[in-house]
Amino acid sequence: MHSFHYCDGQLHCEDVDLARVAQEFGTPLYIYSAGTILDHYRRLDAALTPLDHLICYAVKANSNRAILSLFAKEGAGFDIVSGGELFRVLAAGGDPAECTFAGVGKSREEIEHALTRRIYSFNVESEAELDYIDQIAASKDARAPVALRVNPDVDVATHEYISTGKSENKFGIALDHAAAVYERASKMRNIDIVGVQMHIGS
Repeated sequence: MHSFHYCDGQLHCEDVDLARVAQEFGTPLYIYSAGTILDHYRRLDAALTPLDHLICYAVKANSNRAILSLFAKEGAGFDIVSGGELFRVLAAGGDPAECTFAGVGKSREEIEHALTRRIYSFNVESEAELDYIDQIAASKDARAPVALRVNPDVDVATHEYISTGKSENKFGIALDHAAAVYERASKMRNIDIVGVQMHIGS
């Protein structure tokens, strides 16, 4: 479903005349269709119904509180990359237990806060970050749920500046080293492994 259409020669979003919106609020402005957003989410959710799944909306794509609230009310999870994004998700009614925390620059304060809020998982970007999260969790007498980000060495033939899944890219744990890191993580007293994560490009 796509909710942008013309009616009597005027562009509408759902049943709203966008010319009138422009007259009232001025331009430029952004218009989003809740109907279209929810339709696309529900289609993906339905396609995955046979599987135990959680769809996590990437907050960095658009952190508008109204949009986050739409997803929260639908029961979606959220993929965050900062403490600020976690704050926005919580303010929009999102469940921290359905948030995955990605990103290579997590600070101690952000990790501690995310542990306190009991997020679903940290996407661990490197072996050094695994050690860092383990140490912080130990200091809080907590166990940190983690998914190890593995670099699959896959070339998706995209622009070189947004490629993240080739061996020469700086992101993730090298594929040939991942099993050893996974085994090591499984023996850490303050780490719970909940998955494996991959990302091959933006």
